[in-house]
Amino acid sequence: MSRINLVKPSITFDEISTRIEEIINSGTYSGGKNIAEFSSEISKLTKAKYCFPTSSATTALWSCLKILNLKKGDEVLVSDFSYPATVNVIEDLGAKPIFIDVSLKDFNMDPKELEKKISPKAKAVIFVDALGNPSGINDIRKICTKRKLILIEDAACAIGSSENGEKCGSISDLTCFSFHPRKVICAGEGGAITTNNKDFADKLKIKLSHGAKLDQEGNLKFVDFGYNFRISEIQALLALVQIKKIDEIIKVRQKIWESYKKALIPLGFKSQHVNKNVSFNVQSATFIVPIGSSASELILKMKKREIDCSIGTFSLSCIDYYLKKYKDPQPNSSFLMNNTITFPCFEGLEVDKVINAIRS
Repeated sequence: MSRINLVKPSITFDEISTRIEEIINSGTYSGGKNIAEFSSEISKLTKAKYCFPTSSATTALWSCLKILNLKKGDEVLVSDFSYPATVNVIEDLGAKPIFIDVSLKDFNMDPKELEKKISPKAKAVIFVDALGNPSGINDIRKICTKRKLILIEDAACAIGSSENGEKCGSISDLTCFSFHPRKVICAGEGGAITTNNKDFADKLKIKLSHGAKLDQEGNLKFVDFGYNFRISEIQALLALVQIKKIDEIIKVRQKIWESYKKALIPLGFKSQHVNKNVSFNVQSATFIVPIGSSASELILKMKKREIDCSIGTFSLSCIDYYLKKYKDPQPNSSFLMNNTITFPCFEGLEVDKVINAIRS
């Protein structure tokens, strides 16, 4: 059996060859029509008024925190079940991360745990759509509104997902997406920020343009310091082709997800819970392994069968650096880090081969 990768982007060379040639012939590799169209399509998909493509979800998150003018000692409350990038940006800007444990059902931030840990030093909340699942984000939004906290959504995995009919990208004050190869939409590398808040949009426009803006005469004025977190025309094109068919991509992934659940739940696996009012893009097909089983051993056994699998993701409070510094391990996210497995999920996957390998 040939190797089955964990992911495979939903794009072919034939879909992009003509426009790649156009980019090369034009000599416009940055700041061209593909980036403009890419940004427009994200706004159209998410119903967000403003969209800013970035070099990654990490630089997107960092930029969102930067415009909040966080000071040393300010606290940012963060979902504890995520990739380290989510907390690294808090640490880098000198704020203090407050780790919020997650539900063992949907793997997302527990509202009760959040409310217990909000202090007068709290400035913002980063809610992570765990593995693409935004279940419960509106409950968190209500708390943030009540407590006057900025809600940043780490939707790195959640492009195309929604809760209550609202797409990720228009639910929170600021939303950050990723277009890494592991994601539903792949640009090689890349990210984006969406918001409906004009004040945030004005600040981001300057910060993401080296601190520059045009005056009334059309002259470039550097009114602040800023950064280059741009993507290229080629990256934007890769993502653009996929975004235009995202509904079809998600339908394929949802079908694979249902096949896994039908086969694995009777074997003792537990699937990530998705609320009835949620549309889940199935960024990752992740399960809690059966009682008495070892996720790490199963990953190794699947690898020997030429099938790539991985853990769900990480418990931020339990990775070495943050555990040593803050000594605040969260039990549920720690359990999920050690007891979840993610199976391959992509268009063209022979899912029955994966299921048969798991059974054996």
